[in-house]
Amino acid sequence: MSNSKPIPGTGGDRYIPYAQRTGAESPVYFTRDLSPAGLRKAFSQVGGALTGKIGVKLHTGEPHGPNIIPRPWVEALIQNDLPGAAIVETNSYYAGDRYTTEQHRETLKINGWTFCPVDILDEEGTAALPVRGGKWFTEMQMGKNLLRYDSLFVLTHFKGHSKGGFGGSCKNIGIGCADGRIGKAMIHTTPGSDDQWDISNEEFMERMTESAKAVADHFGEHICYVNVLRNMSVSCDCEGVAAEPVVTPNIGILASPDILAIDQASVDLVYALKESDRHALVERMESRHGLRQLSYMKELGMGCDRYRLIDLDNGGREITAEEAARDAVPFRAE
Repeated sequence: MSNSKPIPGTGGDRYIPYAQRTGAESPVYFTRDLSPAGLRKAFSQVGGALTGKIGVKLHTGEPHGPNIIPRPWVEALIQNDLPGAAIVETNSYYAGDRYTTEQHRETLKINGWTFCPVDILDEEGTAALPVRGGKWFTEMQMGKNLLRYDSLFVLTHFKGHSKGGFGGSCKNIGIGCADGRIGKAMIHTTPGSDDQWDISNEEFMERMTESAKAVADHFGEHICYVNVLRNMSVSCDCEGVAAEPVVTPNIGILASPDILAIDQASVDLVYALKESDRHALVERMESRHGLRQLSYMKELGMGCDRYRLIDLDNGGREITAEEAARDAVPFRAE
C-alpha cells in the first residue's frame, strides 16, 4: 500500500492553471441555458455513445433537497431522448433516509422520481469490478445491478462536498456506484477503524478516483458525462435541507465524453469567477484537497486536463473558461 503522500506538484490543495498543463485536448461543450432545453442541448453532443440498455447515474437527493437537478429537466430528457432508460442509484453509507432500499424508495417518491424506473443498484448485493493501475485497490465492490446496463449516462450536479471538496462526475460514479456497505466503506474507512470517515485528503480522493475508474473502464466507449453548474452550495446534495446556503453564481451546463476534461472544465469555470463569487467554493475544494481528483485522474490515464470549450449558444465557437464565466448569473432561490 502507498503512504498516500502526493506526488510533488499534484497536491490537492493547489490549483494548476491551464497554461501549466500538458498533453492532448478533449472536447467540452458548454451552454448557459439552465433549463430542460439546455440540458437536452448539452446531452445531444455526447449521447450518441449510448447504446443498448442505458442507466442514468443521478444523485436523486435527500428528502426535499433544494439544490438537486430539477426533476422536470430530467423527466424531459429521458422521455424525449432516452426512452426506456432507468435512473440508477445506490444506498447511502451513512444512516438516514437512503440507508436501506425501503427508505431510499420512499425518498425517491418524496422527490418525485416516479416517471421512469429507478434501479437501486445494490438492492440485490454487490459485484466486483477490476481497478486497473490503482495503488489502493485491485477491485471495487459496486452495486450488482450495474452489470445489467450496456451504457451509462453520468448526469451530475456539480457542487461542493464536505469530504471531497467538490462533487463532479468522478464522485458521482466513484461513490455513487459503489454499494452502500462494502464499496463505500472501502473508500471512506480504514478497516477496523471506529471512525467511519477517517480517510481524507489525498488518500480519499485517490480511493474515490480508482473506484470511478473501475466504472469508466467497465463501460468503455459507452459512457458520457454532463455536469450542471447550478445551485452550487459548498455542501453535497447528501446534506439535503441542511446544505449551506448557495453563494456561488450559476454558470451553465457542460457535456463531454471525457470524465477528467469535464470535471477540470467545471473547476476552471469556478476559478474563472470573480474572487468574491468563487471564494466559498474554492475554499471548500482546496481545504479538502479536492483538486487531487483531477491530478490523479490524469495519472491514471482517465482523460485530458486540457480541452476545447465549445460554445453551443454561439455557433460552436471555441471560448475560454474566463469568457464563459463572464455570463454567470447571481444565484436566486427559486
